[in-house]
Amino acid sequence: MSDESNVAVLLISHGSSLPYGEEVFNEICEKFKSLSKLDAEVGYMKVSHPTLKEAVSNLKECNPGLKRIIAIPVFLANGIHTNIDIPTILGLNPKEVDPRQPDGNYPKGHYLYGLEDIDFDGDLELLDAIGPNPKLLKIINNRISSGLKESKLDDDSKTGVLLVSHGSRLNYNYEFISNLFNQFKEQTEYPCDFGFMELVEPNIPSSINNLTKNNDIDRLIVVPIFIAPGVHTTRDIPTILSLIDGDESEHHHHHHHDGEGHSHSHSHSHGHGDEKVEFDGEILYPDPIGSDDILIEILWDKVKEVL
Repeated sequence: MSDESNVAVLLISHGSSLPYGEEVFNEICEKFKSLSKLDAEVGYMKVSHPTLKEAVSNLKECNPGLKRIIAIPVFLANGIHTNIDIPTILGLNPKEVDPRQPDGNYPKGHYLYGLEDIDFDGDLELLDAIGPNPKLLKIINNRISSGLKESKLDDDSKTGVLLVSHGSRLNYNYEFISNLFNQFKEQTEYPCDFGFMELVEPNIPSSINNLTKNNDIDRLIVVPIFIAPGVHTTRDIPTILSLIDGDESEHHHHHHHDGEGHSHSHSHSHGHGDEKVEFDGEILYPDPIGSDDILIEILWDKVKEVL
């Protein structure tokens, strides 16, 4: 490793309108600093503060002799944000042409319009997203165990597992979750599948219906493959699963329901048409990845590769 006294790490998050995301990323940052012994700061792409520009300024203030910033998107999969938005905000060349605005001229009001330059004359290196790291399987298996602890059914009840991701118009998210799922499938004894919240197939209801029709399942553990809690994990997915009603607040996050007398009759607006979850067994819904120590190890491994 090179001299690390003038090196800092910028942990990049999307940003959320809910407070949970900032709480989780503050925990991620503190754990990362403790493990790596490096200066680190969270910067948000949009919505939240500090912005990426503000986070760089904070790192410079913390270390006036700063010569190198390693920026790592704390995103599970590459996509428009990691390949276009974040490098553009950081003053780096985007990794691909923006399909939304091929000429690179963003309209007024767009978050990439009229960006101010990042004030840093040292080396700024942007890493790739986390990707289908095998260590993520440990987190998934831990979430399954925590879900089973919430179960109201007997230990010998038959269990299935569904990995749930957001979905993207680009292929990166599908490649990530299908790769991760294939790794998971190789090492689990549970009947399993994966599904997407929106934008791409298979959607959550169809995956659940196929999995539970083709296997004898009493309870289903739905593992959200997301970093931090937010609207998607606390409202959208629980609504699709009928764990909450569509008009309930996003702050209601129910971890399980037993299916007895439960009706899966409401609709939702995530591009799944009229398809509904037909499974009437127990659905268990553990927390997202959050600031899990294993995630911190993964981030540190990625940074060590370029130190």
